[in-house]
Amino acid sequence: MFALADCNNFYASCERLFRPELNARPVIVLSNNDGCVIARSNEAKALGIAMGAPKFKIEDEIKRHNIAVCSSHYELYGDMSARVMTNLARFTPEVEVYSIDECFLRLAGFTNLDQYGKNIRDTTIKNTGIPISIGIAPTKTLAKLANKLAKKTPSGVVLLDNEAEITEALKSYPVEDIWGVGRQYAIKLISEGIETAEQLRNLPAEWVNKNMTIVGARMWRELWGESCLHLKTVLDPKKGMCTSRAFGKVTDNFGDLEQATASYTSRLGVKLRREKLCTMVISVRLLTNRFKTDQLQAYPSITINLPHPVNNTTDLIRAAMTGLKKIYLKGFLYQKVEVMATGLISETEVQLNMFEEYQGLKNNKLSGVLDTINKHYGSGTIRMATAGQQQRWAMKRQFLSPGYTTSWKDIIKVK
Repeated sequence: MFALADCNNFYASCERLFRPELNARPVIVLSNNDGCVIARSNEAKALGIAMGAPKFKIEDEIKRHNIAVCSSHYELYGDMSARVMTNLARFTPEVEVYSIDECFLRLAGFTNLDQYGKNIRDTTIKNTGIPISIGIAPTKTLAKLANKLAKKTPSGVVLLDNEAEITEALKSYPVEDIWGVGRQYAIKLISEGIETAEQLRNLPAEWVNKNMTIVGARMWRELWGESCLHLKTVLDPKKGMCTSRAFGKVTDNFGDLEQATASYTSRLGVKLRREKLCTMVISVRLLTNRFKTDQLQAYPSITINLPHPVNNTTDLIRAAMTGLKKIYLKGFLYQKVEVMATGLISETEVQLNMFEEYQGLKNNKLSGVLDTINKHYGSGTIRMATAGQQQRWAMKRQFLSPGYTTSWKDIIKVK
C-alpha cells in the first residue's frame, strides 16, 4: 500500500502559519517579481481567483474582497517543506519526496491503515502547523486519486483498499485529473467519449497499448491495482543545475548584469556544495523580454569548459564573468540571466589538470567560510564583492513576509 501526503495550499499555508490574522481571509501568493498568482487559499479559490492570473488584472478583486497578497518566499517554503517531510519520515522507512509539498510513503506491513493515516496527518499538523491530506491505495496512481478525494473530506484521509471502494471512487473522477493524463491525452480521451477514470479503466488493454504508449499502459494497469511505479527512495544523480530569476526591471547596464551573474553564480556554488558535486562546464545566457515585441530581442549564450571540476565560488564566478563579457551585446534591454552547471561529478571523483595551476584548496576553504557565516547569520550576510550591494536589478518582492524560520532578526519573539 502507498500513501500520498500532500500539503493543502502549501505556499498560502506557510504564509498563514506565522500570521494567524490571515486565517479565514483570502490569501494569494505571487510569482517572481510579483507577477502572477501561483498559490491560493480555499477562500481565494471560492472567489474565482484563477491560477496564473496576473496581479494587475485582479487589483479590483483584491481591494473589494480584502485579499491578502504575499510575494513568493521560497526560503520559508523550503524550510517548512523540510520540517513536514522529516515528520512524515517518522512513520515509515520507505519515503519518496515527490515535490516541495508532496511525499509518497510505502506502508508495507502496517495494519488499520485508516487510523494510521489519521495519526500521520494529526501528528504532522501538530508538529508543523501545515495542513495535509492523505490518500492511501494499492498503487501510486490510485493514492494520488485518493488524495484528491481526501482534500474534500472532513477527516482529510481517504483509504481505497478494496475493489468496491476503488470502483466507486473512479465512477465520477474526471479523466483529465488522473495522474499521468496530460493535456493532449485528456483531449484525445474526451473526444472519444471517455470522461471518467472508470471509463478509462474499462478500455481494452489493446486499445490502451496502441493509443497511449507505455506510460499510458502503466497508468491503466495502476488503475486496476497493479503497482508499476515503484518508490524512489534514492534520488537519481543530478545532471545539471541552473540559477535564474527575472530582474525587477529590464536593464542594459553591464554593471547590473555583472552583479546579477555573480550573485546567481554564488547561489549555484552553494547548491553544488550542498549536493557535494563539482561541475566541469559553466553556461551563461542573457535573455531579453520576448513579450515586448517592440523591443530588440537577443538571447546570447556561451558554454565554458573548466580546466578542472570545481564547486567553489571564486572559480565559478571567474568563469561566469569571462563568459558574460564575451556574450554581452550593447543596445538590448535584458530581463534575465541564466547560469547553468553541467557535467556534474562527485567531489570525491575530481581529477586535476596537470597543465593548469590548481587553486582549489585555498578557494574551497574560502567558500566553506562563506557558507558557514551565511548559514549562521542568514543568506547574503557576506558575499563576493562582484555581486554588489545595491543590486538595483534584484527581483521585486513588495509583499515579502519575514524569514520567520531562516533569519535570526525575524524570529518570532514571545513577551
